[in-house]
Amino acid sequence: MSINDIENLFLFIGGLGMFLFGMHSMSDGIQKSTGSKMRELLGILTNNRFMAVIVGALITAIIQSSGATTVMVVGFVNAGIMTLGQAIGVIMGANIGTCITSWIVSLGQLGDTFKAVSPSLYAPLLVGVGAFFIMFAKKAKKKTAGEIIIGLGLLFIGLDFMKNSAADYTELPIFTNAFALFGSNPFLGIAIGALVTGIMQSSSASVGILQTLAATGGVVTTASAVYISLGSNIGSCFTALLSSLGAPRNAKRAAVMHLSFNVIGAVIFGIAMYFLFRLRPTFADGSIGSVGISIFHTIFNIICTILIFPFADKLVSLSGVFVKSHDDDSVSSEDEEVVTLRHLDDRILETPSFAVENAILEVVHMGRTTHENLQRAFNAVLNYDQQAVDKVYETEKTINSMEKMITEYLVKISNLSLNEDQHNIINDLFYSVSDIERVGDHTENIAELIDRNRAGGEIVFSDDAREELKEIMDLVDNSFSYAMSAREKESIDDANQVVKYEDMVDNMEEELRETHIERLSKQLCKPTNGVVFLDIISNLERISDHAYNLAGYVMSEQ
Repeated sequence: MSINDIENLFLFIGGLGMFLFGMHSMSDGIQKSTGSKMRELLGILTNNRFMAVIVGALITAIIQSSGATTVMVVGFVNAGIMTLGQAIGVIMGANIGTCITSWIVSLGQLGDTFKAVSPSLYAPLLVGVGAFFIMFAKKAKKKTAGEIIIGLGLLFIGLDFMKNSAADYTELPIFTNAFALFGSNPFLGIAIGALVTGIMQSSSASVGILQTLAATGGVVTTASAVYISLGSNIGSCFTALLSSLGAPRNAKRAAVMHLSFNVIGAVIFGIAMYFLFRLRPTFADGSIGSVGISIFHTIFNIICTILIFPFADKLVSLSGVFVKSHDDDSVSSEDEEVVTLRHLDDRILETPSFAVENAILEVVHMGRTTHENLQRAFNAVLNYDQQAVDKVYETEKTINSMEKMITEYLVKISNLSLNEDQHNIINDLFYSVSDIERVGDHTENIAELIDRNRAGGEIVFSDDAREELKEIMDLVDNSFSYAMSAREKESIDDANQVVKYEDMVDNMEEELRETHIERLSKQLCKPTNGVVFLDIISNLERISDHAYNLAGYVMSEQ
C-alpha cells in the first residue's frame, strides 16, 4: 500500500466523518429551531393515521434518520403516549422522510455543467458563515441558524472528500465485479445493503455512500443500486429492534411493525424489479447516477406506503403474532409510580424537542395525582374517613417517588442539545416538580391534623367553621387546578386565574383567622378544634402560594 493509498483512505474516513457530523449538526439545529412546533406534531398523532404518516415524514426529515424516529416511536408506545395504530402511520411516514437526505446528497453531485449552482461550490462559504454566526451572534436563534448552515456545509464537503478519495479506485475490477455481483444476485445485494446500514445505524448514511460511489464514474449498476437500497431500508430497522430488547410487549410490536413494513415492501419491489431486469438486462447493467438513486429511493418508499396503508391494521395484528402476549404485560394494576417510570422512556430522548414535551406531560401527571390527593384530604376534613386519610398517606409516598424519577429525567434532558426557550422550560419544570411535591406535603399535613387529633377525641367544627373551611378549600382547589391547566396548555388566561384566586385565598385566610380567634375568645368552640382549624387554613394558604408559583413559571416563558 502506497502513501497515496493511505492518504485516500484517510480522506474517505474523514469525509465520512464530516458527512455524518454534518447531518447530525444540521438536524440538531433544525430540532432546536422547531422548538414548540414538536408539541403540535405530537398532537396531530392523536387525530388520524393519514396525518400520522405526514408527521412521521416531517419528523424524519428533521432528524434525518428513520431508525431514530422508530426508536422514538418505540419509546412513545412504551410510555403509553401513542397507540400501535398511530405508531404504524408514523413508521410509514418515516420511510418517506428519510428520502430528504438522498436528495440533499444529489444536490452535491450536480456536476461541472451545473457548477455555478452546485452546493459543493458554496460548501466552504456555508461553513464560514455558520462558524461566524456561532462565534459572534448574540441571539440564540442566530447561533442555531449557524449550526444548521455549518452542518449543511460540512455534509457537502464530506461528500466531496469521499468522492475524490474513491475516484481512483472505482474503475478497479474488484469494484466493477462486486457491483455486477450485487446486481445479478438480489439476495446478496439486499444483504449487503442491510448489513452496511445496520453497522452504520443510518440508512441515510449508507444510501449517501452509495450515491457518492455512483457519482464517481458509472461503477454502480442500476440493479445493484436498487437491491442495495432495498436492503438499506431493512437495515434501518436494526436500531429500533435493538432498542426494543427488554422492553414491554407493545414496544417490541412497534419495532416488529417497522421491520415487517420494510421487509414486505422490499419483497414486493424486489420481485417486481427482478422480473423487470430479466426483461431489460441492458437497463439492469447500465450505470445509475446519484439523482437516479434518489428517484428510486423516493418512489419505492411512497409506493410502498400507498400499497400497504390500507392494510395497516393487518400489520398491527401481524406484530401480535410475532410478539406473543404474557400475563405480566397487563398494566391495569399499575400504580402511579410504575406508570410514571414507564412514561419516562429514555428512547424519547432521541429527539430533545419531544423529550421536553414528554417531561411537561409527566409534570402535569404528577400535578393531577397531587390534586386528587388534595381533594381526598378536603373530603376527610369535612367528612372524616379513615380509609381516605390512609390513602392520602399512601399517595404522598407515590408523589415523593414521582418527584425523584421526574427530576432524574429532567437532568437527562438538560444535558441534551436544547435551545434557549427549552432550557428555560426545563429549569421551570425543576421548580414546578418541587412546588407540586410541597403541595403534597401540605396535603399530608392536613390529613395528619385530622387523624392525629381524631385519636384524642372527635373534632367537631361548628356549622360556620365548616362553611368557612369549605369555601376556602374550594378556592384553593380551583387555584391549583388552574395552575396545572396553565402548565399543560401554556395558557396565560389560566395563569391569570391563579393570580386572582391567590389574592382571594390570602384575604380570606386573614379574615377566617380573625373571626376564628374571636370565636375562641368567646369560647364558642373547643381550643383544640380551634388550633386545628387555624393550622388547616395555614396549610391551605401555602398550597395556594405554590399554585401561584406554578402559574408564575408559565407566565415567565411567554
